[in-house]
Amino acid sequence: MTGSRAEGAPEVAGASELRSTPAQRHGGPTVLRIVLGTQLRRLREARGITREEAGDAIRGSHAKISRVELGRVAQKERDVADLLTLYGVSGAEERAEYLELARRASTPGWWQKYSDVMPSWLETILGLEEAAAVIRSYQVQFVPGLLQTADYARSVVSLGEARGSVREIERKVELRLRRQQLLTRPEAPKLWFVVDEAALRRPMGGRLTMRTQLRRLIEIAELPHVTLQVAPFGAGGLAAAGGPITILRFDEPDLPDIVYLEQLTSALYLDKRADVENYMMVMDQVSAAASTTEASVRFLEQLLDEYY
Repeated sequence: MTGSRAEGAPEVAGASELRSTPAQRHGGPTVLRIVLGTQLRRLREARGITREEAGDAIRGSHAKISRVELGRVAQKERDVADLLTLYGVSGAEERAEYLELARRASTPGWWQKYSDVMPSWLETILGLEEAAAVIRSYQVQFVPGLLQTADYARSVVSLGEARGSVREIERKVELRLRRQQLLTRPEAPKLWFVVDEAALRRPMGGRLTMRTQLRRLIEIAELPHVTLQVAPFGAGGLAAAGGPITILRFDEPDLPDIVYLEQLTSALYLDKRADVENYMMVMDQVSAAASTTEASVRFLEQLLDEYY
């Protein structure tokens, strides 16, 4: 980062350096908040300043500083400016770069236009997907959302929207399809899907819907940045039995690997090293038990014939 630095100020990565990563370019406000919060925490710790002292500087509490540093809330420019002063960051250009990062972190993501039908817990995964370098997913009941056709998605959404209006269902389908744009964008993440055979044999939306969905999976399997495997019944019990798992990895040094566990009306986000390593081991075991991509495509083609 350019600009002068007060004597004794800590050496941490600057905002201008962070903007060069794919996560910074594609991650949106979710990732930017996490990155900015991490940088502010490093500045505070390098100065030996407590959360209570930092909270006093922005007219808040240590709990507010914790939320700011974890990226759980948008960082106000005024608060960031006061914290930079407290942490001894005095260079005009350097301060401007941090404040610009705070402004970008406060900009609504594309998904905000769907806030009327989007549960609050889903917003985080949308931002993380945009920033991920690698996304690995195991799905046991349905085709992964990132790979669903519109008709298949409509059938899945309708299952959980018994009281939902046609408009609400269509808005959720539209959100799911918009989410899929990361598959074909420049600098698309590497995607590794393992789909249980049960998900492929469950007839969602009728024969025509399933034929179209299977064709889409066969087409997606040909993309160079996508690995698609089927976990056949013959593989026996799997280490991940019980529910879907998604693991996201990032090129951004300030973002840890994250495990995403979606539940019926909520989701868990795990980033502790021990938890991530455990789920990564499970995912490796599932991938090893699943069929190869070539064998998986052959299975999809055979299954497609059965739907005619």
